[in-house]
Amino acid sequence: MSDESRIFHESWYRIANQRISLSAAVRVRRQLFRGSRWYVLSDPFTGQFFRLRPPAYDFIARLSNRRTVEEVWRETMDRDPDNAPGQEDVIQLLAQLYHANLLRYELPVDSEKLFDRYKERRQKVARSTLLNIMFARFPLLDPDAFLQRLLPFVRVLMGPFGALLWIAVVAWGIASAAGNAAALGSQTQGVLSVSNLPLLYVGLVLVKTLHEFGHAFAVRRFGGEVHVMGIMLLIFSPLPYVDATAAWAFRSKAKRILVGAAGMIVEVFVAASAAVVWANTAPGALHSLAYNMIFVASVSTVVFNINPLLRYDGYYILSDIFDIPNLHSQATQHLRHLVERYAFGDRRSRSPAASRTEAAWLTVFGVLSGIYRFVVFGAILLFLADRFLLAGIIMAVVCAVSWVIVPLLRLIRYLAVDKKLERRRLRAASVCAGTAAVVAAFLLFCPFPSSFKSPGVLKARDSEIVINRVGGEVREVLAASGTRVRPGTALLRLENQELELRIRELEAKLAEVNAVRQRALQERRADVKPVEGVIESISRQLARLQEDRAALLLTARMPGVWVAPHVDELVDSWIPRGANIGEIVDDEAFSFFAVVSQHDVSRLFSEEVRSVDVRIRGTSDRTLPTTGSIRIPVERTALPSAALGLAGGGDVVTNLMDPSGVRAVQPFYEVRLEISTDGPPAIFHGQSGRALFRLPPEPLLRQAVRRLQQLFQERYQL
Repeated sequence: MSDESRIFHESWYRIANQRISLSAAVRVRRQLFRGSRWYVLSDPFTGQFFRLRPPAYDFIARLSNRRTVEEVWRETMDRDPDNAPGQEDVIQLLAQLYHANLLRYELPVDSEKLFDRYKERRQKVARSTLLNIMFARFPLLDPDAFLQRLLPFVRVLMGPFGALLWIAVVAWGIASAAGNAAALGSQTQGVLSVSNLPLLYVGLVLVKTLHEFGHAFAVRRFGGEVHVMGIMLLIFSPLPYVDATAAWAFRSKAKRILVGAAGMIVEVFVAASAAVVWANTAPGALHSLAYNMIFVASVSTVVFNINPLLRYDGYYILSDIFDIPNLHSQATQHLRHLVERYAFGDRRSRSPAASRTEAAWLTVFGVLSGIYRFVVFGAILLFLADRFLLAGIIMAVVCAVSWVIVPLLRLIRYLAVDKKLERRRLRAASVCAGTAAVVAAFLLFCPFPSSFKSPGVLKARDSEIVINRVGGEVREVLAASGTRVRPGTALLRLENQELELRIRELEAKLAEVNAVRQRALQERRADVKPVEGVIESISRQLARLQEDRAALLLTARMPGVWVAPHVDELVDSWIPRGANIGEIVDDEAFSFFAVVSQHDVSRLFSEEVRSVDVRIRGTSDRTLPTTGSIRIPVERTALPSAALGLAGGGDVVTNLMDPSGVRAVQPFYEVRLEISTDGPPAIFHGQSGRALFRLPPEPLLRQAVRRLQQLFQERYQL
């Protein structure tokens, strides 16, 4: 642990003659991480935990009120000079234990210092609560006695019987959800409506209460104690929480992992039970509450609990799986070490990583967790501002202070007064200033590709829908789908027995009336004219029916490609009059109708479009060639195809009151792009896709500012 640069320290005289020992209330447990022994110090009264490596614990365990720190340190150096902590390590270790209230002094001022440390810790907690107000915690009660009373029942549920019950209910829930997948997905659209918010919050409270009790009972089941239960503000929504940190002292890795996963195990069980209730109830309060519980359990588990990049269940499970305790703090320390060692030139800086593999893990985790927290909190701020603009602005200010101003002030203070930089303060300040200048120049002046995407639909410039004028039964498919046809090409032959009988009946009747006319010509010429009127009427009816019979043979009326993917399935089935059987598409000329938002279309007017790529959904690896011709008509609200709206699987928000699904909520511009004649086959006609408009390059900062302005204008009219 020690090296030549850390054995001695200029501040050693301050603690060398102190007589210090661990507090009598501190409990010590051994744990194994990656085959190495660690010691966990815990104080049951304050809930403080501290992990030590064997050399550090060997030093701490020898401290007593009968010997000074100097004497204990020299003894450990004599026993194990290669691994014993140096003076700098001892100073840092004692400082951390001091602030954790795990040390005892035999001095009259101890009580006053203890009170000072208590007040200091309370102030730190208050500051942390203020800076993390979206996730602030407020302890309220001690649930340990309640947990103990229910422990016999919980032991049964956490045994083989409970496992079988969990598997059965989850399988039942999955089957219920899979059998009603369409209805389950459609109900998602109204989950954030004002009328559903009370039920959503009730479902959230129920799911999270059971989740927290899952952690608490798991800790109690494995011998730990749970003394804190309270309220946590999750985006200003009060929810229950319990302090399950007693699991950190468990020697068994499997038990610690089970405690971390207990909440999610309970949530999956609750979601499955709610799915069963939802699938077997009619629309109503219970039906809606069950759906909201399904929604809450699934979203919260994916976004927060199971994700290891946030300090929730997945984070602690990952820490135990890879045997990296205090993963978040160690990742932060490791990133700081990289800066101090390689940027500031501090050769005495040491990484908390025990190996290169662990160092790589800490680097990746530290970077990804920072990015993920920024993305999640940003999405939460936007979600909050969409519903409560003032609350969103307040939270944005708080986040700006905690994420930008406070870290900046800490950096300035670190560069100005930190003792580690006494001999390299100028270099550190120069590196920071140079890095800031390079980043600013990169964002302000370095051009980057600029583009935006818009959904749209591909249509042939000339097409004809084939509709049967007469109902009939399909007897024969004369042209397969995809065949190139010309005017008059037979496509489909129908048969209508009733029509044939009606024609025969009229033909017989016409023959009969003609006979009557012949007799009238010979016997009573005065009856000829009325009979001829009847003959004319029957002839007109017969001609109309014969035209209908001829229409049973469907033929093409324009050249192109016959598109009817499911026509073979129609054989021997009855097709009513006016059915849409297929379409003849002229595959020599296509247009792509792109739906461009108002804030993007202005760039088409003001900037030169470098190129446009069109990709059809399902064929993203193929780009359709365009002629470069762009036509921008007037503003519209009706989509060129219902496939572009939310109901049709698209991205454009449509009016829920519009049964056709083509009325967009926000006005847009329909930009028409001409596709070259050597482009897509006719089968693409009517399919949706995306158009990528490439614009002249511009700096990233300018692009980001524009996007933020458009976001605020679109969402909040600012």
